[in-house]
Amino acid sequence: MNSGKNILLVDDHMVVRKGIELILGSNVSNATIYNAENYEDALEIAKAVKIDLILLDININGVENIKIMKQIKDIQPAIKILIFSSHEESQYGLRYIQNGADGFLNKDCSEDKIISAVQEILEKGSFYSDEIRNKLKSKVGKKQLVNSIESLSNREFEIAQLLITGLGNLEISNKLDIQMSTVSTYKNRIFEKLSINNVVSLSDLFKENNL
Repeated sequence: MNSGKNILLVDDHMVVRKGIELILGSNVSNATIYNAENYEDALEIAKAVKIDLILLDININGVENIKIMKQIKDIQPAIKILIFSSHEESQYGLRYIQNGADGFLNKDCSEDKIISAVQEILEKGSFYSDEIRNKLKSKVGKKQLVNSIESLSNREFEIAQLLITGLGNLEISNKLDIQMSTVSTYKNRIFEKLSINNVVSLSDLFKENNL
């Protein structure tokens, strides 16, 4: 394991930060661990200290901010970003990596996987599962996805998937506990972003992208 590394943990839950800090502190020699509970604090630390690796929760207080990765790398281009999220990698991993992340971990993973992921990203510069590697190698993964579905927010992506399963606005409204008008707004936004006008086209687009 590389030594003398500065690692920044960005998560709005103190228990999560303390747990990861304990794991890394016991397994990464001479590592200095920094903590931030929000993006503003994370950017301030990045401006003040050379950070080798950030374990980043992409949703702070329920708000997704994909652009934060570019903001971080504008400050320190060499910094490595490992997304640490409750989202499933199969659905969201590639989206984050194509927007600047160097790896993805689900929060339900084991302690050993956290350690191995941190070790690999510090030593090799990235941490990709086989599924992510295959998607990155594919023409669809590199071009079509980034040009279309990549533009969807996590909530839009979630609603798009529910629409594809055949759920209507009322059912989605009940499932997500949001207003029907809100569902309709999201649906219109999804169609506009993807340049389509019906659920059949939406389903076809997701199938083409192996989603």
